[in-house]
Amino acid sequence: MREALFLLLRLLTGLGGAVLVIITLSAAIRSFVLPRNESVRLNIFVFGGVRGLFDFAARRVNTYAQRDRIMAHYAPVALVALPIGWLALVCFGYTAIYWALGIETWTLSYQLSGSSLLTLGTTPDKRLIINIFNYSEATLGLLLLTLLLSYLPTLYQAFSRREVVVAQLDLRAGQPASAAGLLAWLGHDGDFGNDNAQWLAWEHWLVEIDESHSSLPVLAFFRSPQAGRSWVTAAGLVLDTANLLFSALDVPHSRQVELTFAAGCLALNRVYRYFDHKAETTPVELRTEAEQAAAGPGRAEFAQTWLALGEANLPLRADEEVAWQHYHERRARYAPALEFLSKLLMAPSR
Repeated sequence: MREALFLLLRLLTGLGGAVLVIITLSAAIRSFVLPRNESVRLNIFVFGGVRGLFDFAARRVNTYAQRDRIMAHYAPVALVALPIGWLALVCFGYTAIYWALGIETWTLSYQLSGSSLLTLGTTPDKRLIINIFNYSEATLGLLLLTLLLSYLPTLYQAFSRREVVVAQLDLRAGQPASAAGLLAWLGHDGDFGNDNAQWLAWEHWLVEIDESHSSLPVLAFFRSPQAGRSWVTAAGLVLDTANLLFSALDVPHSRQVELTFAAGCLALNRVYRYFDHKAETTPVELRTEAEQAAAGPGRAEFAQTWLALGEANLPLRADEEVAWQHYHERRARYAPALEFLSKLLMAPSR
């Protein structure tokens, strides 16, 4: 009876180890191969644990520059920790399998698993079934590392394309960067109808953010090379500029500006929804009107922007209060997402 129970325990342990290996392999495939924003709970645990350590360190410093230097390392460290976590789980799963197949102790099973996973070959076994699992574990170890190495070029290419536009916006929007400054740059010749090429480029950029930052979510946490820049604030700058063009200026605008504005709202809200339920925040539709109003600039800040537009000799609408109402209504379409992502990513304020 005791012997039968012991054999059953070995069998269940081996099955558990096999399930753990399958779950880990599935997480790797859904992270690096599947071209959509699949939620992988195993990855969330790894990134969440690393983020907790970085948040603890960031809270111990006093300036934004210091926090930015700390958080700049978060995404690279978390990305390296991810395959390490996968390899550890695969190693543990095969340890259970080897013990179920008759290896005498857990220590010997672990040594055999580690030797096979890292292709060291320091702990051989002559049994055929053990060797089959040895080779499968070595293959999985190489596969996981290969997936990571093939993933990095795609990640950094998307990062580079994103940051080129962020830097361009920073140059065009004045110092400090503002939507009023960007509008003044667009309307330097008094004509807002000849900027379709620029708005189209920004539309392409926002669409790519929508695709890349949801299918490659770690990309959202890679910070700009310059501490004062962020893709979140840059996206908000484009949307605020389009919003002011619609609401505050008495000039015609093209359909391309409307398309760019719609693309930006969709991009920010899709990335926001991907991260929001993991951070246990209140969904947009459940927030009070006061909470949603607090997400954007207030009436006094809009008045300052109105003055800046007037000083730039841009054609303003007749009624500032009506312009504010229109601006505020449109900003509710993206302000909660912008606020959430700014806090999540510790983006610099404009």
